[in-house]
Amino acid sequence: MTQKEQPLIEFVNVKKIYKVGESRVHALDGVSLTLNRGEICCIIGTSGSGKSTLLNVAAGLERVTSGEIIISGKHIEKYTESKLIAFRRKYVGFIFQSFNLMPQYTAVENVALPLAFRGVEKQVREKKAREILKEVGLETHMKHKPTQLSGGQQQRVGIARALVTNPDIIFADEMTGNLDSVTSKEVMELVCDIVRRHNKTLIMVTHDIAMADYADKVITIMDGKITDTVIKEEK
Repeated sequence: MTQKEQPLIEFVNVKKIYKVGESRVHALDGVSLTLNRGEICCIIGTSGSGKSTLLNVAAGLERVTSGEIIISGKHIEKYTESKLIAFRRKYVGFIFQSFNLMPQYTAVENVALPLAFRGVEKQVREKKAREILKEVGLETHMKHKPTQLSGGQQQRVGIARALVTNPDIIFADEMTGNLDSVTSKEVMELVCDIVRRHNKTLIMVTHDIAMADYADKVITIMDGKITDTVIKEEK
């Protein structure tokens, strides 16, 4: 078994139930799946299907009601809140639909922010931020603030910020949701190229079936259940 074939993330009969008044909503209803190291996985579903909940529990942002979530052999469903925070800082990067950039900061400062939370000194973190901004094609926009950048450029800053800590796993929630089709294609090709070159694992949730073209594994979710899994053959 190669490193890429070793399971990185395993869900075992995961359930997430929300109480809404007197009702119980099964956002995840017995989900089991395996995601491999170095894999690009696309989770597709309509609004309310449970795809964002799946991403949130995998990232340790929400607690499961029952079941197991095993990442690199560790049961994160048993982690305390402080251990989950440490886990996310060390292993996880996030790319958001709405970019979530700090408007008062430049591109370099936005990308360097996760390193600041780790206590990395300013000179070192800004050097790393500049390196990753070059990789996403923004070497001429490092001192620009978000309002001076296009939507596609802002998302490139978001991608750089997700990568700057060298995470094992990158979670992307509707990564291209605020972009036009041409820019979406450019952003997807960029992030998939970087992820593959650095052997990272990318898990993206989307309602856009076109995003499946970029994935190694495509999981369809409906009403909290996985209804289909497609594993593409390597070219």
